[in-house]
Amino acid sequence: MLKAIKIRIYPTTEQADFLNRQFGAVRFCYNTGLRVMSHRYRRHGQSLSAKHDLKKLLPVAKKSRKYGWLKEADSMALQQACLNLDHAFQRFFDPKQKGGYPRFKSKRGKQSSYHCVGVRAGDNWIKVPKLGPIRARVHRKVEGRLKSITLTRTVTGKHYASLLFETEQAAPAPLKDIDAAKVVGLDMGLSHLAIDSAGRKFANPRFLKQAQKNLKRKQQALSRTKKGSANRSKARLLVAKAHERVANARNDLQHKLSRQIVDDNQAVIVETLKVKNMMKNDKLAKHIGDASWHALIAKLEYKAKEQGKHLVKIDQWFASSKTCHACQHKRGAMPLNVRSWECPACHTQHDRDINAARNIKQQGIIQLKAEGLSVSAHGGLRKSGTSPAAA
Repeated sequence: MLKAIKIRIYPTTEQADFLNRQFGAVRFCYNTGLRVMSHRYRRHGQSLSAKHDLKKLLPVAKKSRKYGWLKEADSMALQQACLNLDHAFQRFFDPKQKGGYPRFKSKRGKQSSYHCVGVRAGDNWIKVPKLGPIRARVHRKVEGRLKSITLTRTVTGKHYASLLFETEQAAPAPLKDIDAAKVVGLDMGLSHLAIDSAGRKFANPRFLKQAQKNLKRKQQALSRTKKGSANRSKARLLVAKAHERVANARNDLQHKLSRQIVDDNQAVIVETLKVKNMMKNDKLAKHIGDASWHALIAKLEYKAKEQGKHLVKIDQWFASSKTCHACQHKRGAMPLNVRSWECPACHTQHDRDINAARNIKQQGIIQLKAEGLSVSAHGGLRKSGTSPAAA
């Protein structure tokens, strides 16, 4: 079973300079490979493989006088840059993933390098090739064999390391017998981040809206500075730190909420959301991006898989809000401003979001049964209510 932890590292000034040069070498290999492949196809109509053709050029480039500085970086990190470019093109040509054409990497964005040979980790340090031990804060110890270390530098200048371990623990088998009482349906929203089938509503803190005044003031200060000046670099760093605080607060809430939901249930049923299409709404795009439903569902998915539990995504065209969960009567058009409605067939009063969550749960149970799983409504075998007679 593979497990990963992300830790904060504190390189010295010399180590930070070396990491910056290594990040630059990795970025150079990626951008140069993308430029060569694009130019070759436009001028000659020929396709190159980043996985095979470009990797063969790395030893040649290191021996040349112009690109001899590439020898300072870890060779595996440079090869991984070619593999990442190959994966980017595979996503572009795969119709199911619908990835865009690969773009050039910027030196002002997030930087990373991958290392899988000669890596070690201790209680308060990590070791990567061509560099001495780097001081680290290992807050969580994972037993197993260290497979790789991925070093990253954020826009704000912080350094992190992602440690991938291979443990002897086998991955848990997916549950086959599921208690219907421990199946929860989740409906995503904006007024509330998530609404479950039990009627609980999880508040949406709207982190971006809370930090809007601070972000606006710092962004205006950035726009007044001169491009290329030292003051512009300082102002850009302040804006990046403000956005980082918003992202950290959002991730912290989603990790805690997803852990609570997965621990309390055996199966989680969610909708298949096309966030890219929903972001085309000019009035709600900022709020939808702030809610970050896709990231929450991704956290639910990997945490459920880690425990052998199920996460089911139902059909995106299922009318969960317009269908009565009691009699399955389907109503006509229902705009977003209708938050509660009465079923004309059975006269049941519905809260729009709770009704949608209950319909999502029912649809998810049907899908679980269709996959051959046992979903019991009584919670499995129970002990008898009467005491056995004495012998």
